[in-house]
Amino acid sequence: MQAKAVAKYVRVSPRKARIVVDKIRGKEVVDALDILRFNERAISEVVSKVVASAAANAEHKYGVRPENLVVKAAYVDEGPTMKRYRPCAKGSASPIMKRTSHITIIVATREEA
Repeated sequence: MQAKAVAKYVRVSPRKARIVVDKIRGKEVVDALDILRFNERAISEVVSKVVASAAANAEHKYGVRPENLVVKAAYVDEGPTMKRYRPCAKGSASPIMKRTSHITIIVATREEA
């Protein structure tokens, strides 16, 4: 039994989001939510919502309590990049890349993980 939740087009670079997601991979859902609650990075709030959503999906579809779930897989993919330009010296322009992320969390029971 697996349940999945995805947050798409999150306005943070994938490199920054992977730092937070790496800390919760393989942990129990309750422990992962505690880790994210006390993490200082801004993206940890979004990641905790995705973990809670995956746990709620498992409870709704399969009737499994969140205490019995483990974060089986957690990864961050790169979304589309918004390209902006900033004027700089001598009439030229510098590109600004506003990156986005797709955050995927898969939870499973302890026996399957």
